[in-house]
Amino acid sequence: MSQTLPADVRRGQLIEAGLAIAAHQGVAALTIRRLADAAGVSLGVAHYHFEDKEELLIEMGENLILQVSESMRAAFGRLTGAAELPGIPGLRELLSAGIGGLWPVIEATPDHQLLTYEITARALLRRGAGHDSAGAVASHQYRTMDAEAIAFLDLCAHRAGVAWGTPVEQVARFALAALDGLVLRWLVDRDGDAALAALDDLVQVVTSKALDDG
Repeated sequence: MSQTLPADVRRGQLIEAGLAIAAHQGVAALTIRRLADAAGVSLGVAHYHFEDKEELLIEMGENLILQVSESMRAAFGRLTGAAELPGIPGLRELLSAGIGGLWPVIEATPDHQLLTYEITARALLRRGAGHDSAGAVASHQYRTMDAEAIAFLDLCAHRAGVAWGTPVEQVARFALAALDGLVLRWLVDRDGDAALAALDDLVQVVTSKALDDG
């Protein structure tokens, strides 16, 4: 019999079990029954937390995004606690610390990074086949990424005392699109040096979209 756990702890356990199944066997192999078996709970318990696979995939996608975002925030926090970083040069340092802080996590978890693309591709394919609700998985992923990126960019600009020359939502969209492509390319060629150089280029381009309020 499975141990009784608080609902949020059990839900987190199930998400981790789902990530493990999908990372090793692919999203197609993931079912609520397999999830229950992997987590050591009854099928009823698994369905209590996740009505269906689409709901589970939404939570899994969000979990993957937040794991990466936390590493960015941690790197940003270490830098902002250490020095004054005003103006455009300061913004570049802040962006470099935060975006650069993503890389160790990405490099250490290639299976999880690939899984984010698989979840998105599956949702879009199912939407194209007429399963309109499946598109919600991809939409939720990108809304979460947008929110995280906008919050980070706003924080960097505020800390450096600068303003974005274009709406921050546009800056976030551009940065995320570039990062998407960069990570996918790294998953193909595993060239870490090239990826880091591209990240530095991305920081420079994003920095160029800011205006010094001073």
